[in-house]
Amino acid sequence: MKNVHLSVAISDYDHVRDFLTGDVRAEGIEITYLNLVHEEIFYRFIKFREWDISEISFAKYVSLVSQDDHSLAAIPVFPSRAFRLSSIYIHRDGGIRKPEDLAGKKIGIPEWAQTASVYTRGYLMHQIGIPLETIDWYQAGVNAPGRSEKVALKIPAGIRYTRVSDRSLTDLLLSGEVAAVMTARPPQAFVDGNPEIIRLFPDFIPVEEAYYRETGIFPIMHVVVIRAEVLQQHPWVAMNVFKALEEAKRRSIERALDVAAARFPIPWGFEFANRAVRIFGKDYWPYGITSNRTTLEAFLQYAHEQGVCHRCLQPEELFPETVQSSFVV
Repeated sequence: MKNVHLSVAISDYDHVRDFLTGDVRAEGIEITYLNLVHEEIFYRFIKFREWDISEISFAKYVSLVSQDDHSLAAIPVFPSRAFRLSSIYIHRDGGIRKPEDLAGKKIGIPEWAQTASVYTRGYLMHQIGIPLETIDWYQAGVNAPGRSEKVALKIPAGIRYTRVSDRSLTDLLLSGEVAAVMTARPPQAFVDGNPEIIRLFPDFIPVEEAYYRETGIFPIMHVVVIRAEVLQQHPWVAMNVFKALEEAKRRSIERALDVAAARFPIPWGFEFANRAVRIFGKDYWPYGITSNRTTLEAFLQYAHEQGVCHRCLQPEELFPETVQSSFVV
């Protein structure tokens, strides 16, 4: 059988790289790899579907599925995961000292449908007990004006949500017009060391670890999707790509745990990886539905409550049947 040629755009993650370089092959498939930053990947693929296989925002994907857009099919491969309590930024002199202080305040976000924001709003609502209707929400680009939503929303009644087109979130936070900003990409002023912008949780790792132990949620940020017409012609592509990406990840974790030679330029990197094993288990970056059901169900609940999902979804609705189980020897 002649190999199928497919184009792939996924950011340059170590746990994906062996597939993208060809060191790990998906049986029956030849790929052309596009190495782009994830914001460009999301924009071009959601708007124009320029390639066959893509990394995509998890929130935007579930939003499309909830609107009965079946032009894409995800495989349960999650290249980007991150706890997002570290992604709440405040003005040093804004009077915010703890998450409960955010009730009744003005908060900026890059997009209502940004995956990170969905998790953080879910945290405020479910862990802190702040109704989202008590907050005034402002949407703008993080460091430059002009950012807009990329999927249709069904924001619940009572949510006060304002788009700001002429200023950035950084501008709004520095001027005191918002009390906090929740964003996956930090405000540039924070990156540059401006002392006026600080994290709500400066020592965030213990807080995020406690959140995981309480909830079992290891937030999924991005998912890998395949254009539906590819799977209509070649339904076996989904599982073969899944298997290849699983093997690429296994090799990456093996490198991270190698105590004999530092594979990553991170001091004590192998010990950080071992700490992840102690907290999350041997496969500390799991793919598949079963190992991620708690996170998937929580996110789908949050997304529906917040109007990112137009209807309540179950995890199995996100993935083709061919990747929902595997053979056992």
